[in-house]
Amino acid sequence: MSPADDIRSRLDQVRFRVARAARTAGRRPEDVRLIAVSKTFGIDRIREAAAAGQVDFGENRLQEALQKMRGSADLSIRWHLIGSLQSNKARRAAELFAWIHSVDGVDLLLRLEEAARAAGTRPRLLVQVDLAGELTKHGAPEAAVPAIFDAARACQAAAVVGLMVLPPWFDDPAGARPYFRRLRELRDRLRDAGTPAGMLEELSMGMSHDFEAAVEEGATIVRVGTAIFGART
Repeated sequence: MSPADDIRSRLDQVRFRVARAARTAGRRPEDVRLIAVSKTFGIDRIREAAAAGQVDFGENRLQEALQKMRGSADLSIRWHLIGSLQSNKARRAAELFAWIHSVDGVDLLLRLEEAARAAGTRPRLLVQVDLAGELTKHGAPEAAVPAIFDAARACQAAAVVGLMVLPPWFDDPAGARPYFRRLRELRDRLRDAGTPAGMLEELSMGMSHDFEAAVEEGATIVRVGTAIFGART
């Protein structure tokens, strides 16, 4: 099997598993967006996935993503920044990415809004929530999330559209379920407290080892890398 056929086969299998998990939860498979996380993989792999119908690609680092964007400018694909973002890189991120999953404070939100206005772009933003308190990961504490959404009401270019979580690693995917459930419950509380529904449409949660559990718990976006591209070196 050629590398391109291998990626196509892996993509088909992931799509099948996403659809199965969605139906298990009584949801429509088409309501779950699949992001192919292409960090550390070369442009050839991205082209192979795009040829197999993949549209959404996720990158962790701005500089690596910029090189791949230049090498795939002829493709109709959509780029997501899923890694942490420093405030001093907000301007470039707002110019380049259709989606940014890692807003963790009001200051970063306002910098992205200012940059999007200046660039004439309309990035969609997700608020990354820290539900585990891990020192190695980023995210807004749960108690700080309402203030971010309050500030987002005034945004005119950048649009906050939901929440993102990166739970701790568990060998058993069931271990991540409480974190997925807590993110969904936080979404529901924000909505009940008056946050507009349009700002809470998306739940970005679940990766290669636990995306089926995430879909069953309500994920609208899953971020899958190794299950599509193979093991990273």
